[in-house]
Amino acid sequence: MKILLLGGTKDSTNIIEHVKKNHDFHIMTTTTTEYGAILAREAGSDEVISRPLLKDEIIEIIKKENFDVLIDATHPFAAHITQTSASIASELEMPYIRFERPTTNLENIDTSHIHYADSFDMAGKMIESKFKEGNVLHFAGANTMEDILKYVSVDRFYPRILKVESSIEKCEKFGVDPSHIIPMKGAASLEENLELIERYDASVMITKESGDVGGVIEKIQAANEKDVAVIMIQRPKIDELNKNDIVSNLEELDIKLKSFF
Repeated sequence: MKILLLGGTKDSTNIIEHVKKNHDFHIMTTTTTEYGAILAREAGSDEVISRPLLKDEIIEIIKKENFDVLIDATHPFAAHITQTSASIASELEMPYIRFERPTTNLENIDTSHIHYADSFDMAGKMIESKFKEGNVLHFAGANTMEDILKYVSVDRFYPRILKVESSIEKCEKFGVDPSHIIPMKGAASLEENLELIERYDASVMITKESGDVGGVIEKIQAANEKDVAVIMIQRPKIDELNKNDIVSNLEELDIKLKSFF
């Protein structure tokens, strides 16, 4: 079986390692960055494409290489690619799996410091009106900075990003001082989050509801300990997705894959 995996996440590397260990399948992984490609290769992907792909390019690859299954393991907030991948699978009438990491379980967590927002624009407005003092830790990626910086002074803005060329260029474009850039490699621990809050005198932290893999619990715990507000962007709803195509763990993925052969 040949799998085309839309990746670039921790979920996708877990899938690669699991599938290569338990099945004799060929995997091609697509990522939007070379960093993601390196991680995919290290996980065992047979082939890797390390650039954003248009819908027509994905269709061409599937047809040319005769892929049997399309798996979307992109970030929960990459709504556009998930909409596109579901559409491609429908058009080509091919087996499709959306690997959707579970939402964060906050049942036993103090949520008193969390303020929910439906968009980054809303988050920017919230900071402008409610959190005028102290600095802002942006733990939501370089692609989401613009909406925040429409309302928040760049002087109090500290983004934690992958230090790749595209992200650095975005920081330069919006006037983020290099000394404000916090280099990121994976999810931060509780101790790292506490240290960042102290070092940058933060009063508010911005994060996506990206699940346990994204370190959401550790961010909330640090904010609670330091009396810092957390603005949490809620996941986008994707109407194009069929709930029967969604799996949330590797066991469910195995069951779905086995149903295709």
